[in-house]
Amino acid sequence: MGRLIFILGGARSGKSGYAQELAKAEAERFGKGVLYVATATAWDEEMARRVAHHRHSRPSGWRTVEEPHRVSRVIQGVDADSGALIVDCLTLLLSNILFDQRVGHPRVEGREQEKEQAVMEEIERILQAARGCPATVILVSNEVGQGVVPPTAAGRLFRDVAGRIHQRIAREAQEVYFLIAGLPQRLK
Repeated sequence: MGRLIFILGGARSGKSGYAQELAKAEAERFGKGVLYVATATAWDEEMARRVAHHRHSRPSGWRTVEEPHRVSRVIQGVDADSGALIVDCLTLLLSNILFDQRVGHPRVEGREQEKEQAVMEEIERILQAARGCPATVILVSNEVGQGVVPPTAAGRLFRDVAGRIHQRIAREAQEVYFLIAGLPQRLK
């Protein structure tokens, strides 16, 4: 059974940096490498700069796979050369599935259940793949439920589905951390 670590926090809370610290320690412990699964898509110039920043923040010896939709397939394909695998981040994966960035921002109204089901199915596939993964799997996600109620139906759907996937992953993870101002708080 694979080891699953879940890291939550707000924007710029230090989630990615902490995930990288944990992955480095896991990889060194086993004398293996790190596989980084990036879910971001650069749909505009500002996002392209963010993606470039994240790329440069990773050690050069780490392998990176950019997969915005089917993260479970990457986890299923992990070989014995990886000691740790980071998925950064699940809220971008959620956006990619809900709003399918490949075709712009199609309407969500009237398709909420279908969209949520697609997200939940991918999360279940991720969890199943993590159970059999030879590497420690570290999932990173933004906590979005502590702010104001979003003013749009799509925003509320995003927040609600994020909360549901976070609860599901936290139940299964062996370790759960919440980052605040760069400080990891162990929840489980």
